[in-house]
Amino acid sequence: MFKGTVHKYGANVNTDDIVPARWLNLMDGNDLAKHLFEDVDADFLKRFKTGDIVMADTNFGCGSSREHSPLAMKAIGVSAVIAKNFARIFYRNSINIGLPLVECPECVDNSKSGDILEVDLEKGQIKNLTNGKSFQAAPYPEFMSELIAAGGLVEYTKKRIAAAKKA
Repeated sequence: MFKGTVHKYGANVNTDDIVPARWLNLMDGNDLAKHLFEDVDADFLKRFKTGDIVMADTNFGCGSSREHSPLAMKAIGVSAVIAKNFARIFYRNSINIGLPLVECPECVDNSKSGDILEVDLEKGQIKNLTNGKSFQAAPYPEFMSELIAAGGLVEYTKKRIAAAKKA
């Protein structure tokens, strides 16, 4: 369970909006994070605090299939991205690195920037502490929860290999 402030965006936020293409020569998540949303929200980094939540309307993460965007969000400490829906490749890239994504149209429609949300990923429950409304998203299947808890696919696989060697 975590709590964070919402930073809300509209529909069709693409990977270039998240991290502009001119920074794709950077490979470190912390370096990429310095450029999050800089062309669409110049004050994002001034407002953002570790654990905050990025929220958007539909088709979040559309565009290029690059992993830079979710990597930058995870590196800076985004606790989750909540949207009505996500571009498929962005969704997979995010889960693979352990960045939680939550699809919940009702939450998006009933929340705004600055609201404080409390999110329970295991149960799929979201509470907007600012307006008192609660929402139910689909909880992750056990396997995906394990991937996210481990920090992504690579870390999950390392743990599985280590456990198999001990057995």
